[in-house]
Amino acid sequence: MRLVYRNSCALLLAGLLAATASSGLSAQEQYPTGQDEMVVYGTAPADLTGLAEGPEIKGIISARSGEKMQVTAEDGSSMVVLLSEATNIRAKGGFLGLERTSLGADALLNGLPVEIRTVQWNDSLVASRVRFSNTNLKTANMIRSGTAQGFAEQSAATEALRGRLGDIDKYNIKRTANVYFDSGKANLSPAARDELCYVAREADGIDNSLMLVVGYTDSTGSQEVNQRLSEKRAGRVVNYLQQACGWKPYRMLTPTGMASADPQADNSTAAGKAQNRRVSVNVLVSKGLDGL
Repeated sequence: MRLVYRNSCALLLAGLLAATASSGLSAQEQYPTGQDEMVVYGTAPADLTGLAEGPEIKGIISARSGEKMQVTAEDGSSMVVLLSEATNIRAKGGFLGLERTSLGADALLNGLPVEIRTVQWNDSLVASRVRFSNTNLKTANMIRSGTAQGFAEQSAATEALRGRLGDIDKYNIKRTANVYFDSGKANLSPAARDELCYVAREADGIDNSLMLVVGYTDSTGSQEVNQRLSEKRAGRVVNYLQQACGWKPYRMLTPTGMASADPQADNSTAAGKAQNRRVSVNVLVSKGLDGL
């Protein structure tokens, strides 16, 4: 098999983004050629033992074609790595608290944030280990299921996932809404459901808006119990926003649970605890896109 990729990954990405539905190829299948290309014949070896270590790579999968995978870092730089039969691919416990799971190369979807260890082979880099979170894999799968909406939305999805690697200071907060919970519970009240869909409709009218969902508890219970409960509450809100209110998964930043941190009111009173048993839904717009 003949594998072709460029030293200039920016040119590669430009070729991917130029793909159209009428071409008969998906965006991740088009690899342009030119004078500065590097050509490798054969497939990556099934045994990586003894090969020199390459750099560690952290970023977003921005293109896939067979065993070629392009990864784009937060600073915009890109690199192509090869996958081998020996590549160890695992999902690690994330927001949902799932245990480590071994997976195949088909789990490496566009838009998925990954951490990769590499080895050097024939002037190329081969991934020896790929790690990502279960939460990000779930979101990437939801994005993939919406491919009929067009490649434009896929690009937006990748940008939204990339926002997970950024800092909240890069965003302007347009609105924050809170929904509240009974003690020890994660069930949404009818009032909370109405509020969430109202916020989703309002946010949908704001150009380039994303959502960040953060769960909290009051001070009752242990840190471990409160952490799980705050995550469960945030997850319940995210699911309702996406499934009942129509909020697109690619416009949702990674939800998180904060246990009893950042109380909104005094935890020494029943009224204060009731205000702290909440999930905050933050409507954000990237500072670089605000007003466009």
